[in-house]
Amino acid sequence: MVDIFLNEKYIGEVDNGDTFINKIKEERRKSILPNELNYYYEEKYNSIYLNTSKGRARRPLIIVKNGASLFKKEHIDAIDKGLLKWKDLLKEGIIEYVDAAEEENCYIALDENNLNKDHTHIEISPVAILGLCTSLVPYSNYGGSSRLIRGTKILKQSLGLYSSNFLLRMDTDVNILHYPQIPLTKTFMHDIFNYDKHPSGQNVVIAIMSYEGYNMSDAIIVNKGSVDRGFGRSTFFKPFSSEEKRYQGGLMDEFTIPDKEVKGYRAEKDYKFLEDDGVIYEGAKIKADDVLVGKVSPPRFLGEFEEFSIAANVKRESSVALKHGEKGVVDSVLLTENEEGNRLVQVRLREQRIPEVGDKFASRHGQKGVISYIVKTEDMPFTVSGIVPDILFSPFGIPSRMTISHLIEIIAGKVSALSGEFVDGTAFDVTPESDLKENLLKMGFKDDGTELMYNGITGKVYPARIYIGNIYYLKLKHMVANKLHARASGKIQLLTRQPIEGRLQGGGLRIGEMEKDCFVAHGAAMVLKERFDSDKTVIYVCEECGMWAVYDNYKDKESCPKCGSKVKISSIEVSYAFKLLIDELKALCVYPKIILGGKF
Repeated sequence: MVDIFLNEKYIGEVDNGDTFINKIKEERRKSILPNELNYYYEEKYNSIYLNTSKGRARRPLIIVKNGASLFKKEHIDAIDKGLLKWKDLLKEGIIEYVDAAEEENCYIALDENNLNKDHTHIEISPVAILGLCTSLVPYSNYGGSSRLIRGTKILKQSLGLYSSNFLLRMDTDVNILHYPQIPLTKTFMHDIFNYDKHPSGQNVVIAIMSYEGYNMSDAIIVNKGSVDRGFGRSTFFKPFSSEEKRYQGGLMDEFTIPDKEVKGYRAEKDYKFLEDDGVIYEGAKIKADDVLVGKVSPPRFLGEFEEFSIAANVKRESSVALKHGEKGVVDSVLLTENEEGNRLVQVRLREQRIPEVGDKFASRHGQKGVISYIVKTEDMPFTVSGIVPDILFSPFGIPSRMTISHLIEIIAGKVSALSGEFVDGTAFDVTPESDLKENLLKMGFKDDGTELMYNGITGKVYPARIYIGNIYYLKLKHMVANKLHARASGKIQLLTRQPIEGRLQGGGLRIGEMEKDCFVAHGAAMVLKERFDSDKTVIYVCEECGMWAVYDNYKDKESCPKCGSKVKISSIEVSYAFKLLIDELKALCVYPKIILGGKF
């Protein structure tokens, strides 16, 4: 007997599982049973699971009977004439929806050429195996799966017009590309997805060649003229908000320009952009430490007799200010209320980002890289017809990764730019490479995509022909301005006296075991000394008992709390973290005796 479960509840059993499943399939295809019903036959446990629950991912497949597809040419003609609709195909049992569990009991063919007697279904189109973002990659059937996955992830990180009402929204850390373009090499998904309404990239001229060794590995070289004309230019938006909170006892925050008596008052120049209501004005150009919203709050802890205490009534400063390394222009200021009825101020900061060394770019094929050098236009190589590439891409990025789709898109883009027509790069249904070569020949170019190029510096012809064409390039959200981190000296922790952590706090960069090894290997021992001196401290040690001694600055005398002032006391340099460890050991009643070098 076979157990039957409906929506994970046991409802009974049947004699023959196969007969029962065939009956279910038949009646569902005749629309006797609901279309939402899916089954899963687990032979190992001798159980059949029926499912009609919500939230399952289901996909349509064409039914196959006796090795032949039920979707015939007459159906295609009827669809073209408008006589047949999608729901009719479902009613007639030509197409059915299958969920992930039922797919385990199906044998699906990719296309009609692969059909045999064992197949139960066929894909509507081979493209259906790809997701939404993946099907935006042109010529994707020419690239490896790992590159395709990377290309998909890169598309999600690209800058473009993420929303047409971006000026009315307060989104966290978003970017808008200034001059987005529609790709020359498209797929069918670009039309379905309305990609021309929110594009996220630009068409560029790309040459695959080395240039003075600057584009080693994945680095790319960019033409300065292209950057000046708007290539990769974007705006970065960042929101800040503050509210007037209410506290127990009727106390509340207040938006205002803080008074000098307020606890934690900043420098006067930090408040220079605030208007009378304590809020910054639109269009102000601000940098680190400038205050956006001036705010004072009641003291954190109220004493028992606060009406008699002077200190308890002193307010504290709690303004919203820019952190270390931030800058920009105030784009918009919004004054409103939140759901609790408290006043709320939202400020959006705008910063223009022009491509610079370290910014990340990528093609749609997982070929990502950062700008290593921005070359003047006059020093860039150029073709016989005077075309100067926007990007120089290293040829060594191709062989190991085998992104043939990247190479084909360069030719397809070239054909599209020359002919003025979009090239279809839909996977498994692409414009053939032979057609692209033929078109290039007709337009007076070599069919292999290469051209003679001149060295921009010497003016001589390069001995090799250079592969050059047009490709769609994406600017990614990983910009060096958001990640750049350096410091000389600054804030330190109270306990260990070592530099604080965090880029926005103006913290230091910790040198670990491996970083130390790198400095040693480079022979940069003095850098190491400087790095490890971040919490240097001078302490006095009694050579008799090995405990910390005391130096009285006023009397200019050294003494040991245990042995007095008659013993020899030496000053030594140690890290403050070591001194802290010794003090903590003393607190545990452990006697850490320090024996100085002279005793050995």
